[in-house]
Amino acid sequence: MAFFEVVDPRFGSFVMGNAPVKQIATGFDWVEGPVWFGDAGCLLFSDIPNNRILRWTEEGLTTFRAPSNYTNGHTRDRQGRLISCEHGTRRVTRTEWDGSITVIADGYQGKRLNSPNDVIVAADGAIWFTDPHYGIMTDYEGFQAEQELPCSVYRVDPNGAIEAVITDMACPNGLAFSPDESRLYVADTGRMFHADPQHIRVFDMVDGRPRNSRIFHTIAPGCADGIRIDTDGNLWSSARDGVHCLAPEGHLMGKILVPEVVSNLCFGGRAKHRLFITATTSVYSVILNRQGIQRP
Repeated sequence: MAFFEVVDPRFGSFVMGNAPVKQIATGFDWVEGPVWFGDAGCLLFSDIPNNRILRWTEEGLTTFRAPSNYTNGHTRDRQGRLISCEHGTRRVTRTEWDGSITVIADGYQGKRLNSPNDVIVAADGAIWFTDPHYGIMTDYEGFQAEQELPCSVYRVDPNGAIEAVITDMACPNGLAFSPDESRLYVADTGRMFHADPQHIRVFDMVDGRPRNSRIFHTIAPGCADGIRIDTDGNLWSSARDGVHCLAPEGHLMGKILVPEVVSNLCFGGRAKHRLFITATTSVYSVILNRQGIQRP
C-alpha cells in the first residue's frame, strides 16, 4: 500500500518509507480539532456529533470532557492552557489549570457568534478564530439556529477587545501563521457551496492586521479544512484524499494518502515530528522528517 505521493522531489526527504501512516483510534462519527499536550504526553481531539473531547495516549483512549458543548477546534495559549471553539454555546473558551472555564468570546456588536471553528494564538497573546455557520446549520454538530453575523475571522486582543479582521470569505475555517507570523493563511471551505473551488488564502500581516488578500493554493480534491505549518514554512492541509504538503511559494509538493476524508491535523510527539490526522471516523499518525510549529 502506498502511503505517500511525491510531486516535488523535496517532499521525498520529508517522508520515510519505514514510517507508515497508522490508524491509532477509530469508531467515531466525525472527528476534528487535534491538539498535542507534550507535557502530558497526550492528544486531545473532538468527536463533534457525540459531544465529547477525547484524550489519546500510547496506553489508550479516555474521555477528557463530555458533554463538550459540541466543541470543534482547539489550540494552546502562550501559557499552555487549552483554548476551544464550541459549536453548542457559540463561543470560544479557555480551560484554566483548575478546570474552570473562562469565556473568551461569544458575540460581536451585540449579536451571537455563529459556531467558532478553528483557533490559533499569536506571539502577542492575541487569539484568532474563524466563525463559519456549520454548527448552526443542522442539529448534527450543535443546535440549528438563525445566523446573526457574517462568517468572519476574529481577533481577540489580550485585553479582551474583539475585532472582525476578515469579513469577505464564504466560510473561513482552518487558519495558521507562518513561522515568523509575517503571513496568515486561512482556508475557505465555504467554496464547496460556490462555483469557485475550495482554496487557501494568504494575507500579509501589516501592523498586526491581515492585508493584501490573495489565493495561496486551490485544493483538489477539496476539503481544505485544517492547516498547520512546519518550521520551514511549508503548509500542511487537509484534503479529501489525505494531507497535502504545500511549499511556501504555494505549489503542491506531495501528499500523505489517508483512506478517509481528512478534517484537521497537528504536529506533536517527542520531537514535534509526528503528524496527527483526524479523518472522518478515525485518528491517524505518521512520523515525518519535518518539525511542526507547536506553541507552546
